[in-house]
Amino acid sequence: MSKVLILCAHRPKRSPSQRYRFEQYLPYLEKNGFKFTFSYLLNEKDDTLFYSKGNFLAKVFILFKSILIRIKDCFRFSQFDILFIQREASFFGTSFFEKRAFKSGAKVIFDFDDSIWLADTSPGNKKWEWIKKPEKFFKNLRYAHVVIAGNEYLAEKAKYINPNTVIIPTSIDTSFHVSKPELRNKPKLNIGWSGSISTLKHFELLIPVLKRLKEKYGDAIGFKIMGDPDYKNEILKIDATAWSEDSEVDELNSFDIGLMPLPDDAWANGKCGLKALSYMACGLPSVLSAVGVNKEIIEQGKNGFLARNDEEWFDYLCQLIEDKNLRTSIGKAGRKTVEEKFSVMALRDKYLQVFKDVKSA
Repeated sequence: MSKVLILCAHRPKRSPSQRYRFEQYLPYLEKNGFKFTFSYLLNEKDDTLFYSKGNFLAKVFILFKSILIRIKDCFRFSQFDILFIQREASFFGTSFFEKRAFKSGAKVIFDFDDSIWLADTSPGNKKWEWIKKPEKFFKNLRYAHVVIAGNEYLAEKAKYINPNTVIIPTSIDTSFHVSKPELRNKPKLNIGWSGSISTLKHFELLIPVLKRLKEKYGDAIGFKIMGDPDYKNEILKIDATAWSEDSEVDELNSFDIGLMPLPDDAWANGKCGLKALSYMACGLPSVLSAVGVNKEIIEQGKNGFLARNDEEWFDYLCQLIEDKNLRTSIGKAGRKTVEEKFSVMALRDKYLQVFKDVKSA
């Protein structure tokens, strides 16, 4: 049995990045000879404080504790066969712990999604942005025996420094994310978005389009978001709910149409399409910005729509609102795409091979 230490920020089942990048593969990897130990930086109480506004002294203490956690880890690195680092080993703008991991004698796997070499700090921590120094990403690549990137765009950035880079898309467990059509097609058609508080700015790019839809269809349509229960828009009267693992699939299935707006910038081009894939796995017809990996996922008009401007967003959403059969056919095609190309079942052996190869290297 090969022992693996996972260095990450969050406790299991807390972070979408962790859940969809590696956590859902762990049972399969364990059946094939790998034993995992988590070392995460934020417990449940600290997590709430860390991403809230204010609480300066509490955050200083949390950061201090995070350093102690990683120093303690340094003394046990050599006890493991593989060290798996997801995104970064610490919150600080240093590669000290990545370097120590690389020199410990264990093999290092570095996994990342998003353009993490760019600054994109949560709203509650903008004042702390100077600590992070995201450009440390390029040093971290040198301290890995293999790099796992979430898409081609990210892989090209990594390969320039570490040629031993493989692409494993962010994936969906299609036995968990299932289609429940009985929760849709109610008297009021729901257009929905899911995401974190930090990405609400992307949802708000569509506010002018959604207002036009409201003017055209009135009470025949409604708007939902999952992620920030306190979000409000008086004109759209948005139904906002919190995310939870227990309610996620039912909440997604209460959408009739899924939205994934993004700006066309360097950060968005690094996104791995998780939002769209979760909609599609639930059989939802979706409209996405024609940005980055979205263009690889979507076959226009068959398993979804790609919109390049507000007029296209409005047109595609009108088509889906007015045609139930179109919603159904695109939803089914989207589910099939996920099953064949972006599911845990489709990718688990590739993931396993990475672990086997790095162990034997």
